[in-house]
Amino acid sequence: MMYHVVILLHRHSTFDNKRYVLRDIAEIWREQGLRVSVLHGPGPRMDADLAILHIDLTVVPDDYLAFIRQYPVVINGSVTDISKRLFSTNLVCRGDDYQGQVIVKTNRNCGGRREAKLAKKGPLPRRCTFSLRNKLPWSRRSELLDYPVFDSVKQVPSAVWHNPDLVVERFLPECRDGFYCLRTWVFLGNKETNSLSYSHQPIVKSNNVIRRETLAEVPDKLRQIRRELGFDFGKFDYAVVNNRVVLYDVNRTPTMGRFTKEHFLPSIRTLAEGIWAYL
Repeated sequence: MMYHVVILLHRHSTFDNKRYVLRDIAEIWREQGLRVSVLHGPGPRMDADLAILHIDLTVVPDDYLAFIRQYPVVINGSVTDISKRLFSTNLVCRGDDYQGQVIVKTNRNCGGRREAKLAKKGPLPRRCTFSLRNKLPWSRRSELLDYPVFDSVKQVPSAVWHNPDLVVERFLPECRDGFYCLRTWVFLGNKETNSLSYSHQPIVKSNNVIRRETLAEVPDKLRQIRRELGFDFGKFDYAVVNNRVVLYDVNRTPTMGRFTKEHFLPSIRTLAEGIWAYL
């Protein structure tokens, strides 16, 4: 029997110019004999055994949810909102007496860049609003390229506290041997990879990683959070600070960043096997 898997993307998104992990996983599925179709936005229903919600936005639009719920099995069908105010337990308010360093982030995923890109393709009023707001100081914007770190709550610009698109979190980095560290858990069904990246930079990204190593164990606390958020497929960025799990980010449409496909190929093959938990 040839199973049919449908991947639902946003109508303005594509696999062609993104380094989505799911794109390479889908290539493995095709090699194994699965039929994989990619849909760009809601439209005529295509018969399939399984559908994957792969909308690269913080909040999934209602029409996409209504469309994909027609399928018998949906991966990530419950992951409709990944804003930081929903999952972060490290948020700081203006009047808090927290004494440590803090970091300013966008409430939206990925620095708000996906929504900003969509705004540029929207109606004229939306495009004008985005263009004007983009000329404002960073503390009044909805999109950030970098997340600034401050030594105390008092140093955070006043405008940040009045900007609903920004959040302030405790800055809780994991440090080892003079490096800043980031742990990354990627999973699909019952298959997973877990790694530790080292960097000289306090905000660890793929373009400043010095080295990476594989980790064997995933903290039980992280698995509990995954169940609570309803994730079937995705990536969690986290740290372990003073024996406590600190969750930095959750993502239902993970990418490989600056790493090469060859670098990730063993992990991709492992993750591809996770589909059989749903078929």
